[in-house]
Amino acid sequence: MLKKLPIKQDIETRQVLKKLAGAHRALAELKGIVATIPNENILINTLGLQEAKDSSAVENIITTHDDIYKAELNLGTFKSLNAKEVQNYISALKKGFALISKDRILTNRDIISIQSELEKNDAGFRKLPGTALKNAITGETVYTPPQEYSEILDLMSNLEQFINDDTMSDFDPLVKMAIIHYQFESIHPFYDGNGRTGRIINVLYLVMKDLLNLPILYLSRYIILNKGMYYKLLQEVRETGNWENWLLYMLNAVEQISKETIVLIGKIRELIFEYKNLLRNNYKFYSQDLLNNLFKHPYTKIEFIEKDLKVSRITAAKYLNKLSKDGILRKQKLGTGNYYINEKLMGLLTLKE
Repeated sequence: MLKKLPIKQDIETRQVLKKLAGAHRALAELKGIVATIPNENILINTLGLQEAKDSSAVENIITTHDDIYKAELNLGTFKSLNAKEVQNYISALKKGFALISKDRILTNRDIISIQSELEKNDAGFRKLPGTALKNAITGETVYTPPQEYSEILDLMSNLEQFINDDTMSDFDPLVKMAIIHYQFESIHPFYDGNGRTGRIINVLYLVMKDLLNLPILYLSRYIILNKGMYYKLLQEVRETGNWENWLLYMLNAVEQISKETIVLIGKIRELIFEYKNLLRNNYKFYSQDLLNNLFKHPYTKIEFIEKDLKVSRITAAKYLNKLSKDGILRKQKLGTGNYYINEKLMGLLTLKE
């Protein structure tokens, strides 16, 4: 039976404390470099879609960057169910970020709202028994989460308190994040979308605790690369109560992904400066809004430029066609519409594919 929080034993072992130092260092450096990017939407859109793609892939919803960005263009002729799922994820992440930004608290109502945005339904917490986590290959039941609605409510109410009330436990915030993730996945409160909702909660918690200003540390890439271990260690805590390996896994994920993200943001920043100089020196129509648009939307279109720069459709088309003629963007046709790709930015975003 799943126990309520807080955890009574001292799980911050020597190994965990050692790992915490490195994870915090990397996270602090990431927070610093994020502040050097001129427009926060650039990172939320580009890195957010990376995470959405990877988090969905953990659940075997596989898509490509090309499909995701085409879906974002909303040109009507392009349909991909998997890309739509990924778009729902980024939309749920942004919704969660907006919900916690004001008061820095995350309630069960917020969590239900995030999952609802993700799954596009209003089912709420599970009311019917029968949910079990099975081995994808053998089909055998690995873990049976709480079945009764009243127990799910009780455990989620306890988790809500643990997330928001720091007096319940004096563990380090990164250790708490790992505990929250374990507890949420073990309660498994929804019929669908538990994994992805849980991974959104991870990054929102880091923002709530002021370890990041933007929700851009995405652990899903690490989880994909170490997927078997992720499920094995969650189960190990359930069966043996041994937390150390799970905590080390999550802290390692924070440190490694922070370092990778620092490198990626550094490259994006260099590319922004390169484009800024190129556009400012060669085009009379250069503006900061134009530059932001080309990095916020790796695939852009006339309507995006129209809206962001507050220019007419004819003017927006003229700008984009000139940039594509000069090889700064690549023009593509989709159905009856055109879209324009920032290929250098896409090169950075798809480096690991």
